[in-house]
Amino acid sequence: MKHKIILFLALCLGGGAVQAQNITPAYTIMGKDSTCQVFVYSPSAREGLHLAFLGDDDQWHEVGQLCASDYGPWGAEKRMFDPYVTKAADGTWRAVWSVNDSAPVFAAAYSDDLITWRPQDYPLVREKGVKSPVVYQMGDGSFDIYLKTSKGKRYVHATEDFRHFEEDSIPSQADEVLWQKDNAVINGKKFLGNAFDVSAYHLQFIRSWFAGLKADNVRYAEQMKDDKSRFATLNRPVEATLHVDLTKTKPISDKLIGVFFEDISRAADGGLYAQLLENGDFEYSPADHRGWNSQTAWTSDKPIVIATAEPLSKNNTHYAVLNQATLTNHGWDNVIYDHGEQFDFSVYARCIGQKKATLLVQLVDSLGQVLTEGKVKVEGNSWQPYSLSLNTLTKKRAQPVTPVRCSLRIVSTKPGDVAIDMVSLFPHDTYKGHGMRKDIAETIAALRPKFMRFPGGCMLHGDGINNIYHWKESIGPLYDRKPDRNIWGYHQTKGLGFFEYFQLCEDLGAAPLPVLAAGVPCQNSAANKEGLAGQQCGIPMNQMPAYVQDVLDLIEWANGNPASSKWAKMRADAGHPAPFHLKMIGIGNEDLITTAFEERYLMICKAVKAKYPDIEVIGTVGPFHYPSADYIEGWKVAKANKSVIDAVDEHYYESPGWFLHNQNYYDQYDRKGPKVYLGEYASRSRTVESALAEAIHLCNIERNGDIVEMTSYAPLLCHEKHQNWNPDLIYFNASQITTTPNYHTQALFSQFSGNQYVTSHVDIAKDLAYRVAVSVVKDSRTGETMLKLVNALPATINLKLDGISLPGDSRVVGFDGNPSDMKVKTFDAMRQEKLINVKNSVLQLPAYSVMAISFNSNMVTK
Repeated sequence: MKHKIILFLALCLGGGAVQAQNITPAYTIMGKDSTCQVFVYSPSAREGLHLAFLGDDDQWHEVGQLCASDYGPWGAEKRMFDPYVTKAADGTWRAVWSVNDSAPVFAAAYSDDLITWRPQDYPLVREKGVKSPVVYQMGDGSFDIYLKTSKGKRYVHATEDFRHFEEDSIPSQADEVLWQKDNAVINGKKFLGNAFDVSAYHLQFIRSWFAGLKADNVRYAEQMKDDKSRFATLNRPVEATLHVDLTKTKPISDKLIGVFFEDISRAADGGLYAQLLENGDFEYSPADHRGWNSQTAWTSDKPIVIATAEPLSKNNTHYAVLNQATLTNHGWDNVIYDHGEQFDFSVYARCIGQKKATLLVQLVDSLGQVLTEGKVKVEGNSWQPYSLSLNTLTKKRAQPVTPVRCSLRIVSTKPGDVAIDMVSLFPHDTYKGHGMRKDIAETIAALRPKFMRFPGGCMLHGDGINNIYHWKESIGPLYDRKPDRNIWGYHQTKGLGFFEYFQLCEDLGAAPLPVLAAGVPCQNSAANKEGLAGQQCGIPMNQMPAYVQDVLDLIEWANGNPASSKWAKMRADAGHPAPFHLKMIGIGNEDLITTAFEERYLMICKAVKAKYPDIEVIGTVGPFHYPSADYIEGWKVAKANKSVIDAVDEHYYESPGWFLHNQNYYDQYDRKGPKVYLGEYASRSRTVESALAEAIHLCNIERNGDIVEMTSYAPLLCHEKHQNWNPDLIYFNASQITTTPNYHTQALFSQFSGNQYVTSHVDIAKDLAYRVAVSVVKDSRTGETMLKLVNALPATINLKLDGISLPGDSRVVGFDGNPSDMKVKTFDAMRQEKLINVKNSVLQLPAYSVMAISFNSNMVTK
């Protein structure tokens, strides 16, 4: 591969992120045709690979971090030991290093320019504890890698592209001279590393790159709490003009705003899934969470007996045995609330020894007083389902009352063993009768999402290969579904499985977007028994055909004909004979775009397109935006394979300042390449400041709605007592819902969405323009025109309209607040009237506000 200086420019100027800066060197660099010395080294295991240069003062000067190790989970891993770097004959670069003392792998990295490194690969070798790998290029362009282990020296051969590696079957006899390194004193400390001559132009460009990063970081740190001094001269309303050109429109996506559901922060069990009992399947274990076991969440007046002989299902092997005992479940976090309502109880049970038994089922309040009760008569020695209705509505409690904290009790009153499993208690009133907690589901429905992505997130590709989420384990009778530990540190029952996800999408009027792992687990996975962490080399290739078939079977299950498809028949048997009309599927979730990933990912994408060419395949470009190595490599793969990858899933969580200063982020995207699904994004707080920054971003996404197809804020749900991630869109506890300012931004943009973008721009003082955004869209189907306007300045804007006028009956919705507020102030009817001066065609945009205006669409051209 020929080294190209033009690549440097592409990296600095592409994507709307880092811009190269003109800098005055702190130390002289000779003419551009001269050469300079650089030194590549690692200051410590957790600081990654750094670069220094030799100045004309004959001293080494630090430039910055080139890359860091991506191996293994955060905290425990991500370490770089004994890095060795070599410059290839074509001017490109190769690096190798050790990752730890226990893994049978080392790290291998490739770069064209020292700035951007391709995602790292982790070649598998026979022995653990790889030490001091070194790399040399051979005459044919390939590379020889020598490394040390506790059992001696080893040799690995690498292809020229540094993508494929083969270990020799016999030990190496390499001489110690191969392990010699250069040394340099930097800031008074001596380091080992590798020294190279590079062109002065190359070094100057690297330094400019780092200067650009530093300058960007200053801009992105901007906070609205400093606005009083930043905009000290804004002591009166700002005058501006909105120009709208009705003759210039373009089609945009009509499904820009959706929701992303991941089982994180107890979003499913104990959250959206309305099951009121915790550990009703008795399958909790220490693998789910330290200290948990089959008895967790249960108490009894006698020692609890858990058995596994003759289980209800091979996937649910634990059950409780009662013999004149009282077993109590207090619900999630010891809270079950009774509002004076009806509950649906069910259980699987069987007699052990005797032929008949009776179980008394009660709801009791915190004082032990019985609110309601019923009896279950168990017959026979085989597992059978039983159910009953528990109604706490009495003459004294005929209307909803202050919630009463209660518990479920199961009482075995007579001698004899009775086995119980899959104990369940639901409120009778769930969202559209399909088992979802009504208030949470209605809060999601109010967003009017155009699609729903599920089931994750990191949860879907799991903590290791054995923890990858398999959709087939989440369908069918609940007792046959396979529960599992959740990557976020708790248990997942799979009660909310793929059937329920698809059904919920239908209930919400949202298109289903199931996402499946791309044959590799989460890059942060803990080590398995072989010592492999991270992607763990992926599902073995000889097992990938079966995994690919599982992906194809999902599409058949969702869309197939029950008369001719066994998978579609399973859907029909579950109560949904009509197809779910699946039109898109996601493959992968913010993965590292390694060689192991890429091989499996493309294998799946090609198989889906070959059998179902009309299904939209949405790939991934890693966990971060440009200039992340995974983003760059992921887009490279997607564009090279656009015949099988229709869109890619981008993720980024950033500061409000990043959103304010990246309003052109999607402007230069290739309109002929794959589309964009911005699957996870948020502005790092649940304040009005972040809601404003996200609203500005969404205005610019609508402007780029021809390339950006979908967006979803993430995460969607969070239990207040179990926060794996912050911020989230909707918070809840056992009885209440709290929406964030960010929620109001999402609702406003979803409710006021269209399928045509109308060209517009705002004339305003240049130094204020980045704090103001406007989007004008039309819905050709309804004839409605909608304006979204964001004012993130600390002053009112008087916005004169040019090119349109607003009817007096225009609908106005909006909110404002102080940037640090965690609640918004929505516009009331009286305030809405004051904001629009129809006669003079002037809008008044309050400070720190988001506003939407809609009207039936005969816009009047001026």
